[in-house]
Amino acid sequence: MKRISIAVLILCACFVSVAWGEQSGCKTPTPWRQFHRSNMQRWNPCEKVLGVNNVGNLGLKWTRRTGDWVDSSPAVVNGVVYVGSQDNNVYALDASTGAKLWSYATNGPVLSSPAVVKGVVYVASLDGNVYALKASTGALLWSNLTGSGYSLPTVANGVVYIGSDYNIYALDANTGATLWSYGISAMGAPAVANGVVYVGSTGVYALNASTGALLWSAPVGPVIDSPAMANGVVYVGSRDGNVYALDANTGAVLWSYGAGDVIASPAAANGVVYVGAGSNFYALNARTGALLWFYRGLETRSSAAVANGVVYVGSDDYFHNVYALNARTGALLWLYGTGNKVTSSPVVANGVLYVGSEDQSVYAFGLK
Repeated sequence: MKRISIAVLILCACFVSVAWGEQSGCKTPTPWRQFHRSNMQRWNPCEKVLGVNNVGNLGLKWTRRTGDWVDSSPAVVNGVVYVGSQDNNVYALDASTGAKLWSYATNGPVLSSPAVVKGVVYVASLDGNVYALKASTGALLWSNLTGSGYSLPTVANGVVYIGSDYNIYALDANTGATLWSYGISAMGAPAVANGVVYVGSTGVYALNASTGALLWSAPVGPVIDSPAMANGVVYVGSRDGNVYALDANTGAVLWSYGAGDVIASPAAANGVVYVGAGSNFYALNARTGALLWFYRGLETRSSAAVANGVVYVGSDDYFHNVYALNARTGALLWLYGTGNKVTSSPVVANGVLYVGSEDQSVYAFGLK
């Protein structure tokens, strides 16, 4: 059900829009394979159906109830939605109807967001295992007891990168064998680019993707979620109250912006960094850190998704809304109230918005 709220926006008179990142190679249908997408930015530049002019017409396409909270962010590949639930299961749902295709029961809640690459679903469970499941059937291919319960996997170049309470691991995607580990705790999805793994922990660490060797570290306070990486810059939010931009080669701080406690991961698109902090949602100039706009009162642990001029984000607000905001101005375009908090991070693929809710359900929204 839609509810109306009042947005308080602070606009920058000189909004800079620079096309950058993953612009080419778009195919139909367009997948969202893992938390970051392949560009490590939570931006889908291939989405052409939903946009500023029609997102206000979104309606509920389907909802699928699970047995407990859905904090996992979905992955959407080949007409299937893959998502975890705190009822201990990983689900594969028909993207058009929400019908359950299969489920796989682990021995603990699944808060982790799946990564789906080359017909395999990679996901962690609070039972401490990383699982590799056959995407078509849910059959177990391998598991590795890493202790990676809360963490989100990132798959790149045949390797699964995932954190745990004590280590960041690189696992062979085909066998699950441990290739290397590095002794830091990490909860968010690593960002992998140009042979480097960027991961948030007590600060931000850059590791050689092949060997795990430390390249640099930046002491920017506790970072509990996932960095975003674009154009040689690593963007992170810290619990020290700042959003940081770091040089990807050295870890040097390029700029910081004091926004408040940051729990969610930034999204980066078209020269803008979008992130929730404290009780507000911010858009910052990616090159300078200057404030472009903010949306007051949008408290969130959900990480935003950006597609075709629209920012989508879930909330912890009283109405448990999913929001769609104009990426350029911050104006409210659409919202929908679920039955509980939306800590799941939304994804947009092929004209449909998918997100989980702590009302135990997965939602799909499409044009009416």
